[in-house]
Amino acid sequence: MTIVMKFGGTSMGDAERIRGCAALVREQAREHRVVAVVSAMAGVTDMLIELAAAAAAGNRAAQHMLLGKLREKHEHAARALSAADRVSPLLDRLETLASGIAAVGELTPRSRDHVLSFGERLSAELMAAAAGARALTGQEAGIVTDENFGEAEPLMDLTLYQVKETLDPLLTPGRCVVVTGFIAATQHGVTTTLGRGGSDYTATILGAALKADEIWIWSDVDGIMSANPKVVPQARLLSAISFGEAIEMGQFGAKSMHPRALEPAAEHRIPVRMRNTFNPSGAGTLISESGEAGHVARAVLSVSKAALVTVAGAAMIGRPGTAARIFRALADENVNILMISQSVSEAGISFVVAGSQLERARGALQKQLLRTGDARHIDVLENVAVVALVGSGMRGTPGVAARLFGAVARRSVNVMAIAQGSSEISVSFVVRGEDGAEAVRGLHEEFELG
Repeated sequence: MTIVMKFGGTSMGDAERIRGCAALVREQAREHRVVAVVSAMAGVTDMLIELAAAAAAGNRAAQHMLLGKLREKHEHAARALSAADRVSPLLDRLETLASGIAAVGELTPRSRDHVLSFGERLSAELMAAAAGARALTGQEAGIVTDENFGEAEPLMDLTLYQVKETLDPLLTPGRCVVVTGFIAATQHGVTTTLGRGGSDYTATILGAALKADEIWIWSDVDGIMSANPKVVPQARLLSAISFGEAIEMGQFGAKSMHPRALEPAAEHRIPVRMRNTFNPSGAGTLISESGEAGHVARAVLSVSKAALVTVAGAAMIGRPGTAARIFRALADENVNILMISQSVSEAGISFVVAGSQLERARGALQKQLLRTGDARHIDVLENVAVVALVGSGMRGTPGVAARLFGAVARRSVNVMAIAQGSSEISVSFVVRGEDGAEAVRGLHEEFELG
């Protein structure tokens, strides 16, 4: 049996936690082929981002302060794990790199990726020392990407081949390998990072290449819940969900995986199990092709502190390319769209963005659409919540929408926009921000998710 075990930043928080993760790895490696994938220690990636910015800005005081914190954190763990000889050279290289950025006074996407890679490089050496294993970077393991620094995309066919050729000979019962999550390299050997969910992505890529039997994602929660327990105390742990359901939940910030990270596992039909390092005996949540039958809905989720933007005008009716111009204007400003709704009249398009991105979105639309006459006005409603009901069982089941909106209406909650994909796995709608929690509780009760 081949298992890929990925450990998040909280699980790798200090020497004691790393030692606990290493024990889990060694336990499985006695009988199975095991690859451990690790994230940076908790808080380290943020410190590295600050370090890169401070070095580029010539802020030597902040640069030295951050380097000191990073050195103290890792050397403290290294002393406890007898890994000082593994960690010290990497810290010296990081300090040299920061000095080079400061000397040039410029931070490129390429050099930023190089700085960020040290979080996973250091944690991999700590885990390898604790587990008695060999540590490899994503590049050394065979992951090859394009040159889109910060959000690199693996060259998947080449990567799958190289990972298999590299790792297969190293995996025998009793031995395991530790691989850095999040980082890889171009075909020319230049360090890249895989962006949001990058360590999970590394784990599923390795799992696909090795034809793993399961991929275990270890974090600080028992698995995926039917709702946020802070909003719905009756929320329960989901024992099994489908890949489609997990992707929808990941879009809404549930304690799931980034949708992109799930793709290799879904494509190669490799089950993914979400587990808790602080409760290792728990079964967690299994994500697979089939999920769990017999349920119409599985979870109700929400995103708060969002804004509803409506672009309207008679000039939009029947005019090809209007939606493309709207979304291109937003994309050019790196504004992410959470939900889209359009009436059949084509007189208006509504979409939801994070509240923190509203002003960028508004400015881009005013510049690109109002001044050119492509739209007549832009309406904004701040502080809204997007609520989503998710479940594969909704597909083809009559009456789901009636139950959904009836439950919301009984809670005196007004719905301002609605969106549903053709897959019928989820229904999303927009309500006032102060009504979001009440809508979630109403749906959780109506569909008996507790």
